[in-house]
Amino acid sequence: MLTRSRSRGRGVGLRACAPAAAAEGRESHRPVKQQRTTQRLHVAYEAADREDGEGAQPLTVAGWEPRDWRQQLANIRTMRSEKDAPVDQLGAEHCYDPSAPPKVRRYQVLLSLMLSSQTKDQVTAGAMQRLRARGLSVDSVLQMDDSTLGALIYPVGFWRSKVKYIKQTSAILQQRYGGDIPASVAELVALPGVGPKMAHLAMAVAWGTVSGIAVDTHVHRIANRLRWTKRETKAPEETRSALEEWLPRELWGQINGLLVGFGQQTCLPVRPRCQTCLNRALCPAAHGS
Repeated sequence: MLTRSRSRGRGVGLRACAPAAAAEGRESHRPVKQQRTTQRLHVAYEAADREDGEGAQPLTVAGWEPRDWRQQLANIRTMRSEKDAPVDQLGAEHCYDPSAPPKVRRYQVLLSLMLSSQTKDQVTAGAMQRLRARGLSVDSVLQMDDSTLGALIYPVGFWRSKVKYIKQTSAILQQRYGGDIPASVAELVALPGVGPKMAHLAMAVAWGTVSGIAVDTHVHRIANRLRWTKRETKAPEETRSALEEWLPRELWGQINGLLVGFGQQTCLPVRPRCQTCLNRALCPAAHGS
């Protein structure tokens, strides 16, 4: 006989191991304390030979998940095992000065993410190297005129707009956060030139907190090719929501780096290298299904 009851729990966020940029102190200036939302879980239980239900075991309630996703992910891990893609050497976690004070490191992480939009990792890394040679900090950026800042970050994509956003964001960080960056996604995306992908990566790299899946064009493209969403998604934020519905949370902090490198080397935007891909037999896009 089956007896059903409900168990309520609270969703608990997982914290990734903090990288070097978040190793010291969490003295972030937080003008607005963020309220955590509470998730209520409803779990069915099956009695184990006891009418009172003692010793009941949770019933497995199957939710949607993509076909073959575990094997597909295992194959991607194998293809990415050498960690030789541009993102592995030149991503945001490699662009800051590890010897700088903690809040300067966090600022440099955010700045590298702002520069990386629509820009190859090699170009972003070059711009960051030139900025760091000038002593990259909130104060040094605010003391530069626009033409100097533009010359240092060129040729990143949309560099003229980024000069404006970097100046505006740096001023806000100085005035409201004491030169540090905020420690919540909501406050980060409120900064000029900072989008959701940048915010989630900044939380992971600068603060050591997995706040969500960082979805850029690579992750968006590959998720759709592998049919990792119930239906085709049109924008990265739509893809992020779709992935977070089913992908185990312990994988959220890994998936960006895995898929970005895979997209840089194998699953290219144009002429993907399907013949050398371990997922060629499992990928719907590879055989047009």
